[in-house]
Amino acid sequence: MTTRPVPWYREATPRQWKAMAAAWIGYLLDGFDFVLITLVLTEIADAFHLDTATAASLISGAFITRWLGGAVLGAMGDRYGRKPAMITSILLYSLGTFACGFAWGYTSLFVARLVIGLGMAGEYSASVTYVLESWPARLRNRASGFLISGYAGGSVLAAELYGWVVPHWGWRWMFWIGVLPVLVALWVRRSLPEAGAWEAEIGSAAAGARPERPNPFRPLFTGRLRSWCNAALTVAASGALFCVFTPVGEGHVPWLSVLAALCLIAFAVQLGGRKGWLRYVALMATVFCAFLYSWPVQALLPTYLKTDLGYTAEQVTDVMFFAGFGTMAGCWLAGFVGDWLGTRRAYACTLLASLTFVFPVFAVRNSLVGLGVLLFGLLALSQGISGILPKYIAGHFPTATRAASLGFVYNVGALGGAVAPVLGARLAEGMSLGRALAVLTFGLTLLVIILVGGDVPRRLARLVDRDAPDDHLAPAAGGAGPPQAEGASAGSV
Repeated sequence: MTTRPVPWYREATPRQWKAMAAAWIGYLLDGFDFVLITLVLTEIADAFHLDTATAASLISGAFITRWLGGAVLGAMGDRYGRKPAMITSILLYSLGTFACGFAWGYTSLFVARLVIGLGMAGEYSASVTYVLESWPARLRNRASGFLISGYAGGSVLAAELYGWVVPHWGWRWMFWIGVLPVLVALWVRRSLPEAGAWEAEIGSAAAGARPERPNPFRPLFTGRLRSWCNAALTVAASGALFCVFTPVGEGHVPWLSVLAALCLIAFAVQLGGRKGWLRYVALMATVFCAFLYSWPVQALLPTYLKTDLGYTAEQVTDVMFFAGFGTMAGCWLAGFVGDWLGTRRAYACTLLASLTFVFPVFAVRNSLVGLGVLLFGLLALSQGISGILPKYIAGHFPTATRAASLGFVYNVGALGGAVAPVLGARLAEGMSLGRALAVLTFGLTLLVIILVGGDVPRRLARLVDRDAPDDHLAPAAGGAGPPQAEGASAGSV
């Protein structure tokens, strides 16, 4: 008598589904709070008399502090557990969102965006590691895709509220409403268990024979001189990034950008150590390019719809509905395809298919439904595949340093999201905004296909560490799922 195979969704226990639901709600609220600025950017520009490039820098503001928030809250997650880091991050970004509603000018709004960036970075590193370490190894691409789809759900929710709230109450109410759902997430997370992998390797060990918890930042503070030097690097990197993305640094942007990059690379070299520094730098560059291809559309699409196409608030809501659900559906699809083909192969193939939609999207002028359908396809294949980006990055790091490493690498790379809207706005000064967005998206998508599909970060890492494992999160031989599934795909693309 043959036994019927267990459906995949029953391989995850109720406790694991509860972990996913709680993290998904937090990420939904994260997405809701973060995209609000893109929806009301034109209203804010009119209220504070800002040009397009200056207004776009408000989007960039949240990215400036992400590298710091990702590293600090990630280290908190490694040392004290994933749950405390998640709760701290959600409090930070909800406080920043609420403060945006009281902004009296460009500077005050920019500072509030800095706080949002701190919290959002921590949410990413803590929630991602929490879910990936809680779910069965064979289903971790699916877990990653399901989790990141929450961000797209938040963007859909924000877009729906935009068409109703802003025309009646004004843009400030969008930010004030954005603080309310945090109560739901905090209530859900209060009773959550700790992540299984962290509890088994770190939590239980720290409570028993080995009381010392991991300290991912220990390499940065191994002596008084190094401590002072790294404190100076932190101030220099933060100051340089602030000047780059605000009018303060006008005329000195190239030199300030180089200074910030050198400071962040110095941290990566120290955190990665002799065998891991090249992996850190390569992953930072890969994520940077991933944000450069995705964020021009994500950040400036509402502006494009209102300025180039003349859409009303209600029409923008309709289009953003298609876009948000396209991204959400793409995240779900990415999880299944990633578990089937392997993370890297799924990433490269899906991005390659997305290129067929780029230029048609920006050629549509008079058909809202046609534009919505094309956007759904583009974002499902290009933005949606980012649902397995957390799995791809996290697999490079062991449990003890995973949250801090993921938080630092991903959120330094996320500075591409700060560059993207400003770069798109600058390009639009010499061509239409739609054409600028299409050119950036197409060219940089090709670059990411090469970096991920060619396994460039791992190949570079093996130049200094020949024993680097293929994937710390892949199923082990003899464990759940096909043995060495991810390792097999890594050598076949």
